[in-house]
Amino acid sequence: MTTVTEPHRLWRNARYLTWLVSDTSKGLAAALFAFAIPLLALIVTNDPAQAGIIGGAGMVARLLLTLAGGILADRHRRILLMLIGSLIGILLAGAFTLLALGGALTFATLLIADVLLAARSGLFDVAGESAIKEIVPDDAMGRAQAANQGRDAAIQLAGGPLGGLLLGVGGWLVGAVMTLCHAVAAVMAWMLQREMRRAGIVDTGAGADAAGARPENGERPVGDERVAVGPAVDPADGLGFPVEPATDVGVQGKTSAWAELREGFAWLLARPDLGGVLLIITVINLGFNAAITTTIYALQQDGYSELLIGSLSAAVGAVMLVGAVVAPTLVPRIRAGVIAISGLSVVAVGTIVLSMVTEPWAIVVVLGASVLLLPALNAGMMGYFMVATPTQLLGRANSAAGVLGMGALPLAPLIAGFGLTWIGREWTILVCAALCVIAVALALGNRALRALPIESRWAEHATQYENT
Repeated sequence: MTTVTEPHRLWRNARYLTWLVSDTSKGLAAALFAFAIPLLALIVTNDPAQAGIIGGAGMVARLLLTLAGGILADRHRRILLMLIGSLIGILLAGAFTLLALGGALTFATLLIADVLLAARSGLFDVAGESAIKEIVPDDAMGRAQAANQGRDAAIQLAGGPLGGLLLGVGGWLVGAVMTLCHAVAAVMAWMLQREMRRAGIVDTGAGADAAGARPENGERPVGDERVAVGPAVDPADGLGFPVEPATDVGVQGKTSAWAELREGFAWLLARPDLGGVLLIITVINLGFNAAITTTIYALQQDGYSELLIGSLSAAVGAVMLVGAVVAPTLVPRIRAGVIAISGLSVVAVGTIVLSMVTEPWAIVVVLGASVLLLPALNAGMMGYFMVATPTQLLGRANSAAGVLGMGALPLAPLIAGFGLTWIGREWTILVCAALCVIAVALALGNRALRALPIESRWAEHATQYENT
């Protein structure tokens, strides 16, 4: 007799909802700062190149600290790290508020503030991203990532005009709201940690068994459907990780941070279904983000207000929200590889057209069309990644993927800033479009990417690569 398992209902998962509120609050703080910092830099320096340097330095800091963040996420309690990261965010955002109130925002202070806040994200955001695997089962991961994409679109929808309004009053108000957001994130992370303890789920990062965190009574948590003990089918086995959970804890304690970091990169690069996609992600991220940054810098230099620029961002966010609403329907029904290639192609075409339009309404139309499939693309890629990656490697694999996939992203504000200064808006965006076209060509030639299946077959599909 076949037992029919009822699909996991995300909105009845209280731990997921608590995690979502915490992560959303932190995300709103990051969105406000990401919106405000380039505009503040342009206001203070009136130089796109200097604004690009500030943005690039922050991205470099985040990427470098993400490596350490991955190790922390696998060595320590991930939800506790979420709490600590939010508390540090309160301190940094509060300090930024005081600097703005004192009229002390200069190129140097903005550079330092951007680097410190970006470093905080690098150290602690990986833990938050990895913690979701301890809360949501594999067969609901695609829908969870689609919901997260909807959340991100809503943040962009609200973050643009909100950032414009706050910045219109002063940079200090941006800092004050960021401080409040980090405070909410800290409270919700504390509540999540308490709830997991009450449920008997041990949040121990890599100290958990090969299938993830387990309740103290030895049973699996509600959000984890993977087999805790069994044959050695874990892809980490090829890297020397022992199968037995108790032994794994001991080995993790003896290995150096550098060795653990190498293991994360080695595992990821050895997987054709994951490592081979990262170059494509790197190129498309660089091209599209540089094009958007160029557009924002050009609008500010043309005299458009911060509120108008924020409203444009909100309009694009509204389109992404529509795409995120559709994503939970697409991901279970259409192969992830098809969604990815389609989404990348639309982005490339949109970037080419973006070089030809300068009116704000036309920019919104073009960017909106470009990002419509991005929520489904991200949900498919990130959902499959979470399912395919074993829990004890998730922090390091996440950080390695972040560094490899976004390694060139610090060049985006530099391309925008110096491109506007040297060759102008149109040619700078065409350079960005060329990068997007290259990414599409690489995707079409990547067999592993093309073969990614629908959500229900992710776990089965990932097993064929486990011992490669």
